[in-house]
Amino acid sequence: MAVVAAVALAGDVLVTALALGLVLVTNVAIWVALTRRGPWRAAGVALAALSGIGLIVVLVTNWQGVVVLVALLLLLAVFGLAARYALGRTGDAAVRGAAAVLVPVGAAGSAALIINLKSGGGKAERFDLAREAQRRGIEPIILEPGDDLLELAESAIARGAQVIGMAGGDGSQALVATVAARRDVAHVCIPAGTRNHFALDLGLDREDVVGALDAFTDGVERRIDLARVNDRVFVNNASLGVYAKVVQSEAYRDAKLGTWTDMLPDLLGPDAEAIDLEFTAPDGTNCNDAPLVLVSNNPYQLTHLAGAGTRERIDTGMLGIVAARVRSTDVSKLVALELVGQTGRYPGLLSWSALEFEVRSASPVEIGLDGEALVLDPPLRFVSLPGALRVRLPRSAGLSPAARTVALTTDNLGTLLRVAAGR
Repeated sequence: MAVVAAVALAGDVLVTALALGLVLVTNVAIWVALTRRGPWRAAGVALAALSGIGLIVVLVTNWQGVVVLVALLLLLAVFGLAARYALGRTGDAAVRGAAAVLVPVGAAGSAALIINLKSGGGKAERFDLAREAQRRGIEPIILEPGDDLLELAESAIARGAQVIGMAGGDGSQALVATVAARRDVAHVCIPAGTRNHFALDLGLDREDVVGALDAFTDGVERRIDLARVNDRVFVNNASLGVYAKVVQSEAYRDAKLGTWTDMLPDLLGPDAEAIDLEFTAPDGTNCNDAPLVLVSNNPYQLTHLAGAGTRERIDTGMLGIVAARVRSTDVSKLVALELVGQTGRYPGLLSWSALEFEVRSASPVEIGLDGEALVLDPPLRFVSLPGALRVRLPRSAGLSPAARTVALTTDNLGTLLRVAAGR
């Protein structure tokens, strides 16, 4: 890559500089369009379009530039794949690491599965989960509008269910897991929601909805952690600040991109009001300048503040806490890093683990809890619940993406060089 770039620069410095300048102008214009309203937004959109067209013209009229760009992208892809392969865990090692915490279990004597037919765009209906559950001797319980999910789970266990499952999104998984942990019965996660982040970190194949039912009949069991904020249990994460405010919008579920576009100027623009969140950092500093806070059930492999990453483990007994202390001059840098999945490189980012964490505020706090929009009274007290939940998994379950891969950090690149040198 270095050789190709050097040859390209030596060949036509003017064209290279012009292309880089147009890329810079395009980025600035897009940022202005996202964070301003009225004439400023219109001007940003127009400038971004013009500079983008200009970049295409420059590249197309200089075919050498196109060749060099394609070559660099291909070499970058090869470098990334080769480095991950060289640093990655072997399949045998991954299996041994997972088997140490998994206990084989037979068919559940009595089991129930609560099914949300509307979740994930109707996944449960498409796969006919109710009939598939009955074929395996599992009692299907259809969640109807107005039903209390906690009560359904309690009733199923009171009738003798030794294993309770939930076919739905992460918010529903958390509610059923709350009851399962309290009653010490095993929980089965069926990935019938939209994103199914919990299932992903459990190592489930999110595309094999019916296959997840094997956890009831011939699976393995392990204990994992839960987390709680005030009196609410969650399985993934709690988002505070900017992300939580967007999730609160009624339009968010049907038009996520449009909602972000509409709200971003009020949240991160030059006239945005400060978000009232206060907490104590690991060094004892009192912080009140973090418009983005993420508290997770076990630490995430940090790529995005919206919680789109994965966790290597869900049994460390710790909360993962991430807060972005943002100055107005740094907002564009944070957003740029967030877009490319490199949030961990933001200089104002605080990231640590703890058994408990408290967020203070002068008014009720908007919070996105496992993707569900809530408003809770302060202070918000987060606590880890180590080993609180027994989960059953099909034998086909593997590892989370974070447990299977190694990030290309500076330290790991140093390791890569040592591997290449045969040390």
